[in-house]
Amino acid sequence: MRILVTGGSGFIGSFLCEKLLSEGHQVVCLDNLFTGNQENIDYLKANPNFSFVLHDIIEPFYSEEKIDQIYNLACPASPVHYQKNPVRTIKANTIGVINMLGLARAHQARILQASTSEVYGDPEVSPQDETYRGAVNTIGPRACYDEGKRCAETLFCDYKRMHGLDVRIIRIFNTYGPKMALNDGRVMSNFIVQALKGEDITIYGDGNQTRSFCYVSDLVDGMIKMMNSDFSGPVNLGNPNEITIKTLAERIIEKLNSKSKLIFMNLPEDDPKQRCPDISLAKSKLNWEPKVYLDEGLNYISDFFKKKIENIV
Repeated sequence: MRILVTGGSGFIGSFLCEKLLSEGHQVVCLDNLFTGNQENIDYLKANPNFSFVLHDIIEPFYSEEKIDQIYNLACPASPVHYQKNPVRTIKANTIGVINMLGLARAHQARILQASTSEVYGDPEVSPQDETYRGAVNTIGPRACYDEGKRCAETLFCDYKRMHGLDVRIIRIFNTYGPKMALNDGRVMSNFIVQALKGEDITIYGDGNQTRSFCYVSDLVDGMIKMMNSDFSGPVNLGNPNEITIKTLAERIIEKLNSKSKLIFMNLPEDDPKQRCPDISLAKSKLNWEPKVYLDEGLNYISDFFKKKIENIV
């Protein structure tokens, strides 16, 4: 198959491109490089089945060659980046999504939307299952992403209802692994980089808020299973093992034998207190659940960041 991956040079997108190539597909990686990085895909360019297109999905995209599947990952995913230009973030999740849905309709392609656990906002129930409608502040600083992704899900469902488009929706929970950017502002990369440098580890709030962390290879497997299933979704993809932010910081300090200390700062507005997926639907519909435990994943990502920091120095 010929498969288009938007946001394909990003952290998750580049792993997805690699996996699809390993399965023998032709892969077109489309990215505007706002948060993506050419280094993430340089090693793929020697593969004759891989091509890269510099393009922003806010602008229409056309392809003369038949496209069979589209994975739509194109959108900044960390608060640091999506709040930098919130209007552009909303455009990616509305205008950009409409453009990709139009492309899918023109090619009669199946299309998957990479939605997010942020559609649940600061949840009033935990763990969150797909029937929970969320508690999102529509006018807060995170709304450009949270509400943008919610609107994208609406568009996908309306294109399915109106045009019979073959759509898939996944809701991605916190994901980590090699190729994360040093400065992306996510808790996992922040803590590991600070610990490796021996700097104070910054915890926002009292550290009792929770997250659950899914290793990137597990997520990519789930994405591909969802794309090739008969289920439209939405479906949660994440690791259900919940951990407090403070415990995560302490575990990273211990694992890296770091001298870092914990410092506490004010919690940003609308930052969720709990984030944990109910993956019952993914288990039953996709026969999917994570395989990489946190300690194992921390070894992989710590080695990556060590080399990254050493190269900078």
